[in-house]
Amino acid sequence: MVDLVYDELFLHHGEAWHPENRGRLEGIVSQLRASGCWATLKRLQHGPATPEEAAWVHDPYYVETLQELSQSGGGEFGRETHATAETYDAAMLAAGGCIAAARVAVAETQGDDGEGARSICLVRPPGHHATADRAMGFCFLNNVALAAEAALRSGLQRVAIVDFDVHHGNGTQDTFYHRRDVLFISLHESPLYPGTGSLDEVGVEDGAGFTVNVPLPAYACDEHYARAFDELVIPLLAQYRPQFVFASAGYDAHHSDPLARTNLSIGAFHRMTAALAAASDEHAGGRLQMVLEGGYDPQWLALCVENTLRALERQAPLQVKDEPAEVHAMQVDRIDAALEHIIATHRSRLGLGG
Repeated sequence: MVDLVYDELFLHHGEAWHPENRGRLEGIVSQLRASGCWATLKRLQHGPATPEEAAWVHDPYYVETLQELSQSGGGEFGRETHATAETYDAAMLAAGGCIAAARVAVAETQGDDGEGARSICLVRPPGHHATADRAMGFCFLNNVALAAEAALRSGLQRVAIVDFDVHHGNGTQDTFYHRRDVLFISLHESPLYPGTGSLDEVGVEDGAGFTVNVPLPAYACDEHYARAFDELVIPLLAQYRPQFVFASAGYDAHHSDPLARTNLSIGAFHRMTAALAAASDEHAGGRLQMVLEGGYDPQWLALCVENTLRALERQAPLQVKDEPAEVHAMQVDRIDAALEHIIATHRSRLGLGG
């Protein structure tokens, strides 16, 4: 059974006009209830992160500032990132839920080579753009970074984070850029907000080689992501052998999304999740935690999330009509060439055979 992190408080952060609004979660929950998937989930009870836990990856002064801004009714951290009166409480509860799910997975599978705990964290606000001292990109606290840190503080030595949101997870990268106990892999559209995630961003000091970016041109399709997983992501996980696999599960790479131009179908998200689940079974005692990030077409977001859940539960993907845009042959050639260069560069640099 898959653990679920969800709370109605997550609906109350934000404003209706904003792309990252409560309708995203409402649509997901409605779809999962209608399909029967909701009833298969095990609701995980959890509280908010403590200020001390948030300070694992965030500047305490920044966390205090977020709390004070929310208590005063809200305000802007930037043009696109708006706090409301409920933002601090929702963000701390989202982070707390992700931390709790990680701790449960470690406790349930410590020393166990069999199938372990899997979870899906349907949280908002999202987190992967949040840096130590800055809210940005709709994100306030870095949920997946805090969950990874919780797993390490619970006794693990190596964890991996695979970020397939269409935007680069700059906050997560920054958090672990100097460390080797977290392997961070990001597949994202480039150029695109926030402008980070280039091929040569590979980590520094002890973390050199443990950041792997896959910056794909616009209009990349299912087959490009499949190849990136088959030839890079999965071999890297096999080489690193993480004890826990986390995913920053953003769905804005779907072809319908209004904030990007990547061209995935809902089937791609089933395939990626299934591949991560298989890798977690092989290397991490089954520990796999999916943390919701982006996705701004509510209808398709809900279907993509259901496909993720189906993969976690070893069910077949949804059979719905989903037709990505037809990409011109010259554009496909350009994407193919870029991906070939990305894979070859990383495999050479990291010593991957084949």
